[in-house]
Amino acid sequence: MRIPSPEELRRLRKKAGLSQRELARLAGVSQSLIAKIEKGEVNPRISTLMKILRVLDESLKEDSVAKYMHVPVITVKPNMLVCDIVEIMDKYGISQVPVVDDKNRPIGTVYENTIMRTLLAYKNISHLRAIDIMEDPLPTVTENASIRTVMQLLVDYPAVLVVDRRGVKGIVTKIDVIKKIVEQSEKA
Repeated sequence: MRIPSPEELRRLRKKAGLSQRELARLAGVSQSLIAKIEKGEVNPRISTLMKILRVLDESLKEDSVAKYMHVPVITVKPNMLVCDIVEIMDKYGISQVPVVDDKNRPIGTVYENTIMRTLLAYKNISHLRAIDIMEDPLPTVTENASIRTVMQLLVDYPAVLVVDRRGVKGIVTKIDVIKKIVEQSEKA
């Protein structure tokens, strides 16, 4: 195995669109260690270097949805009151919230529009729960899905959920993709 130079590591990090802080967090090391490695001030242990290279390799996969997804995902349970859902949406500044079952699998979605239509139809919604007003779940993909596939889904949906065998793992919204692409183009 050829060990990359400090300059090569820095170039790889920038090409992956990661800050030193982001790379450190993902690799489980300190930001100051990344800075020292890139300056050539320290020679990291092989195990540390392998962690860093693994993160860079994953981040450099152009189509990796993991690079775009947001975690944690704010979710609600089917029996949650709509009034409480409104508070959560307001608190986190979100316009839709996935409804998940006890195994963290998506079973529906509550949108601002759905709540608005419900308010027009009912005088009192204090008794309504997520299950009463939820719509179909957002589309789902696995973490190794192509970002192109996700972008195509985002043309028709406000968000896409990233799932694994344990349920909802992340969420990708239109702004997540747009922001990341703009950041990458500014660095180029």
